[in-house]
Amino acid sequence: MKEKNTLYGLVAEFADSSAVLKATQRAYANGYRNMDAYSPFPIHGLAEALGRRRTAVPLIVLLSGMTGGLGGYFMEWYSMRVDFPFNIGGRPLHSWPAFIPITFELTVLCAALSAIIGMLALNRLPEPYHPIFNAPGFERASVDRFFLCIESADPKFTLTDTRNFLQDLNPIQVTEVRA
Repeated sequence: MKEKNTLYGLVAEFADSSAVLKATQRAYANGYRNMDAYSPFPIHGLAEALGRRRTAVPLIVLLSGMTGGLGGYFMEWYSMRVDFPFNIGGRPLHSWPAFIPITFELTVLCAALSAIIGMLALNRLPEPYHPIFNAPGFERASVDRFFLCIESADPKFTLTDTRNFLQDLNPIQVTEVRA
């Protein structure tokens, strides 16, 4: 457990999206890797500038959808063919066109649920507290300000060098964030 007054990192506040994108690109080019950016709206290219990789959510959704569809189809096949065969009007016991609606619905249901759960789990949400909430003025990150935080856990982080680097990016202000 961290001490109450340990340094989480340094945060720079910017007035527009292009400034935080350029600052993030420069920070990544200078070797900083443990950093995050915050903005009131998505910024094209910001995830790449932070060095983020592609997410596993699409694969999770695909596999869950396939599992749901196959499970739904098997459930209907088993109930109609093995568990309770019931011949209605001479139709075959394995009538696959009748199984399509339930198969489709279970595919969509499992895919949608796994998309929500996968996204929340991979983003480690919900997170009711994060040290960045202690940054002065951070409440404006959801309104009109843009923030770049370089964490003290970064191997290249030193308080004076990182502060000087962030000051060179012409932010509105650079402040320390306590954990």
